[in-house]
Amino acid sequence: MEKRRVLITGMGTANPLGHDLAQSWQAAREGVCGIGPITQYDCSAQKVHLAAEVKDWDPAVVLAGRDHRHMSRFIQFAMASAQEAVADSGVDLEGLDRTRCGVILSSGVGGIGMTEREQARCSQKGFDRANPYYIPMTIANMGAGMIAIAFGFQGMCTCPVTACAGGTNAVGDAFRHIRDGYAEVMLCGGTEAAITPLSIGGFTSMRALHVGDDPDRASVPFDARRSGFVMGEGAGVLMLEEYSHAMARGAKVYAELVGYGATCDAYHMTAPAPGGEGGARAMALALADAGVEPEQVGYINAHGTSTPLNDSVETAAIKSVFGAHAGSLAVSSTKSMTGHLLGGTGAVEAIFTAMALKDGFLPPTIHYQEPDPACDLDYVPNQGRAAQVEYALSNSLGFGGHNACVLLKRWGE
Repeated sequence: MEKRRVLITGMGTANPLGHDLAQSWQAAREGVCGIGPITQYDCSAQKVHLAAEVKDWDPAVVLAGRDHRHMSRFIQFAMASAQEAVADSGVDLEGLDRTRCGVILSSGVGGIGMTEREQARCSQKGFDRANPYYIPMTIANMGAGMIAIAFGFQGMCTCPVTACAGGTNAVGDAFRHIRDGYAEVMLCGGTEAAITPLSIGGFTSMRALHVGDDPDRASVPFDARRSGFVMGEGAGVLMLEEYSHAMARGAKVYAELVGYGATCDAYHMTAPAPGGEGGARAMALALADAGVEPEQVGYINAHGTSTPLNDSVETAAIKSVFGAHAGSLAVSSTKSMTGHLLGGTGAVEAIFTAMALKDGFLPPTIHYQEPDPACDLDYVPNQGRAAQVEYALSNSLGFGGHNACVLLKRWGE
């Protein structure tokens, strides 16, 4: 079967660094920290007081009409990001065959905040008095569904729920859907809004979150003093198009998607397999899918969560795939700036990876201070740098052993 080429022609995002692509990418280039005190609820009785929130979010400003009142925060982020991606692509919606356009958008926990609020309210007033919009406001697939409704995309519409790998799975699955001939246009990515008392409490009790109060030492991927991740929120949406479809309309192109790897550790509920075996296979599969040699890759946007185990294991996985070339690779974690967006993180990081290729600039791993012998690669510490890179990987590794990796190529035509 002929493998068709797939291009990224539009992108949109709302995340802790900004409400749109331009603002977010500029902040990432400058090494801005999006982490600060939690403002969405009173966290004084809990151990964790920091998160990476989307600041000053007012859905009425970015979403037309009044429908946003019946959207949970995670859906609002998704809709705003999709609107930006479609507008950014310049595609003529009226000229599309909507049956050949689809949506693949991940969310890990959907509208968990709405669930917490309804549980508290209904405990007092009775559960038969639940908000009639409760179910459609909370189910994880509704971000994808609402985007499809908004743009009339009648092709495949689905929601991969693979924890922290979900956003990358969505991008990779959409890439394959176009490449293998099932669609010409796909909106894909991920969204999450899990800065809530229960979500934060759950991750705290399993000792996954950083519990300090200094934003500059909270999310410190690959640093020897890393002690857990910081919860983030937001969304990223990419417009993917089949090559000839994009060329026929003179579309601008950010980057080309050329490879995708997805694996499972089949090892443990939360811990990665020893040596990062599953993540290594995902990277190797992405390279093989594209027919690219390890030495051709110049940059990796790492999963890099700032947890002791993840960062050392991911480093080992990179070494196992790239061998001696690992020492020449630039590897950074933008989670040092955005925190960890769970199901949305892979999509936002794919966007940053595409921008790194387009602009010839690698975003930094900020707040890096103390080297760890188990993490001894070039993590682009503290300041981004100019670099012309031909191929770049974006990694995501999730609870349950889910691993996903997409390989992007710099657009040169």
